Amino acid sequence: MTAGLPSPLIDAPTLRERLARGCPMRVFDCSFDLANPTAGRAQYRSGHIPGARYVHLDDDLSASAEDEAPAASGGRHPLPAREVFARRLRAWGLKRDEAVVVYDRQGGMVCGRLWWMLRWCGHAPVAVLDGGWAAWAAAGGAVETDDTAPATAGDFSLGVALVTLRRADEVAAALGTPGQTLIDGRAAPRYRGEVEPLDPIAGHIPGALNRPFTENFNADGRYKSPGRLRTEFEALLAGRDPSTAVHHCGSGVSAIPNLLAMAIAGLGTAPLFAGGWSQWCRTPGLPCARSS
Repeated sequence: MTAGLPSPLIDAPTLRERLARGCPMRVFDCSFDLANPTAGRAQYRSGHIPGARYVHLDDDLSASAEDEAPAASGGRHPLPAREVFARRLRAWGLKRDEAVVVYDRQGGMVCGRLWWMLRWCGHAPVAVLDGGWAAWAAAGGAVETDDTAPATAGDFSLGVALVTLRRADEVAAALGTPGQTLIDGRAAPRYRGEVEPLDPIAGHIPGALNRPFTENFNADGRYKSPGRLRTEFEALLAGRDPSTAVHHCGSGVSAIPNLLAMAIAGLGTAPLFAGGWSQWCRTPGLPCARSS
């Protein structure tokens, strides 16, 4: 528990009760469709948690050519520098130690990115709404359709990173060693190299294990129990030390549910290789593999 906020998940009834009591809390709607980048904002405007601010994966949670500092990672969705993102958070009105809840309509794939980025910037009181928008609706939560008014500037400041970002050169240097176990969160056909809709080369990083991020959820979209997640990850790791895990996907977004699931299972908060396959397969000299 941090600042009275469950971590890393909060359920919809608890969030509803706390908002009804007027507990100080910021809510962010991160809905985003990778195939249609305008769809998320339209989903937000069709209905969202009252007071929630919309944040866009490309515009708000990724680096841009206009940023005053170089991106912190490569890939299709490069991370902005921590200082750049901290300025965005202040502009959104975030205050130091203010509780934050994030959600989306994509199984926690996109809001998990904001959860991770906030912790990367040293902000501890942040939780993912378990089950996302569907869970909020099922719990009878209130719905708002107007855009949230721009907030006055906050006083957020960077703190010590609470999660670890792994660079491509660091992943490459540890490739094939017992000190690194790569876990790829993409769908199995992409991992195996049977299809590749987004990147120039199909396949995966040699030695990486595959756990599609969707395997972390029950049919209702909520995370599986800690015990079940632990059993499944221990089976995937097959005797490997959980502390050696490094999560990645195509571009540092769908890897987060795996990272979160391991934390929920009590297996630690593993590093993220945010550049993922989209950076790896574009880097000359790095090996690529396919499964038969």
